[in-house]
Amino acid sequence: MAGKHVVRFEPVGIEIEVAEDQTILRAAAEQGVMLMHGCKEGQCASCKSFVLDGEDIEHDRYSTFALPDYELNEGYTLLCRAHAYEDLTIELLNYDEEMIRSGLPIQERTAEVVAIDAVTHDLRHLVLRLTGEDGELKFFPGQYVDLKVPGTDASRSFSMANTSSRESGQLEFVIRVYPGGLFSEFLDQRLRVGDQLELTGPFGVFTLRDNPGARIVFVGGGAGMAPILSLLRTMSERGIERQVTFYYGARTRQDLCFVDELRELERTLPGFRYMPALSEDEWDGENGLITDVVRKHEPDLKGADAYVCGPPPMVEAAIPMLERLGVVTKHIYYDKFTTTGDAGDSKVLEAESR
Repeated sequence: MAGKHVVRFEPVGIEIEVAEDQTILRAAAEQGVMLMHGCKEGQCASCKSFVLDGEDIEHDRYSTFALPDYELNEGYTLLCRAHAYEDLTIELLNYDEEMIRSGLPIQERTAEVVAIDAVTHDLRHLVLRLTGEDGELKFFPGQYVDLKVPGTDASRSFSMANTSSRESGQLEFVIRVYPGGLFSEFLDQRLRVGDQLELTGPFGVFTLRDNPGARIVFVGGGAGMAPILSLLRTMSERGIERQVTFYYGARTRQDLCFVDELRELERTLPGFRYMPALSEDEWDGENGLITDVVRKHEPDLKGADAYVCGPPPMVEAAIPMLERLGVVTKHIYYDKFTTTGDAGDSKVLEAESR
């Protein structure tokens, strides 16, 4: 039986118990402590922290882009890959104290496939219905779950597009199909209505922060539609009135989805505007990279909150752009869809995203 150790997080003063066969991030999630994280695969660096006390730590494989060797030697760690073999004190470098204490313990559930619909040539709208006595999975809009790939030990992470499973017992996803993608090819070629999937969650901190009066800018692309749609839907359901613009980047008109719902939200959600842009298709709307379109329409974003979700190149370009436009770094919330494969290999073995 694996030994257990106490890990204390500063400056928030929270302590958890961590088994040696768990990562620190996983143990925190199981105990309802919502630490900042993204990919859980040692690639995005969202959970990077500093070890104040203790040395006996081992790491699962991770990308040295997320944690260079010199940072490891200086005492930095990735909580999603770190195993504690003694009591530790960890300094959180990226945290939201209110968010930390509002976490939901992760759950393991089984769900039945209700629908698989193509919303573009490479995006699928997957709807699952939770089975068992408790037909609900509690989550915050913007979070994600891990779906197990049937017949394997692997899982892939996907964000919910709906806001709650309380009444319907359902979870909705928008999943991009990639050639060679372990889950996405299974989804596109083998998964059928009535099949069952195992899932674990919720995870993620891409959730709506309470900041009345502040403008919101959403920047998304591809399957980044899912968590942003979840946030917009919850704003509509809760009657949250803030000035919001959703900039969504696509290649062609055929790559746009949920347009009717978003246009309806423009009518019913006060202060909301949807602005898609196409990079490879001429039309009457905006053309070019979505970051260029944001720059064109948003010369000054001081005091705004920004939420960015989509492929890594888009996220990496959007964050410094938003900072230059005046968004305070701590008010830029992002969900970077990392590639899957060997975390220690710079080559992409497989590309899937939430």
